[in-house]
Amino acid sequence: MEKTKAGGIIQNINLAKIGVMSVPDRPGAAGSILSALGGKCINVEFIVQCIDLKNRSHIILCVAQDNLEAALVTIEGIKSEVHPEEVICQPDVAVVSVFGPHFRDYPGIAGQTFSALASAGINILAISTSISTVSCVIDSGRVATAVRALREVFDVPSSAVFTASCGLSLRSAACEEEG
Repeated sequence: MEKTKAGGIIQNINLAKIGVMSVPDRPGAAGSILSALGGKCINVEFIVQCIDLKNRSHIILCVAQDNLEAALVTIEGIKSEVHPEEVICQPDVAVVSVFGPHFRDYPGIAGQTFSALASAGINILAISTSISTVSCVIDSGRVATAVRALREVFDVPSSAVFTASCGLSLRSAACEEEG
């Protein structure tokens, strides 16, 4: 079987997953949560939100593992504003992404991604997509296996497997100066 061409694979490690669960669905809830985190210079590296059958919103996000405690304290500080039933967290997760450039032209990219991870016995904890990228939150201990599984399905040059790191950027350096 011919592999689907991909621009590359990104493995974003050293993350923690936070779920702000069962928030009454209303305008501004996600804005309140993400603005509070941004105000504390906590970068959110993955976001997905959905509404269940009871019209309750579930917001799943990933932050750097080093920011987990600060993020939980920040979210605790706005609980009375957004009214979640529960805030959950899972340390030691990673995001594995496969990206285009022409994914929007090929139906089935997401299915190929999820099937490849399933064939390797990897459970997907959350999914987010864009026009050119499919990203999955997985247990951090399964990253190498996930990358191997994706490389079996996608034609990716060996030089196009990237590891995102939690290094200082201009924005994070500015936040440290403010703090």
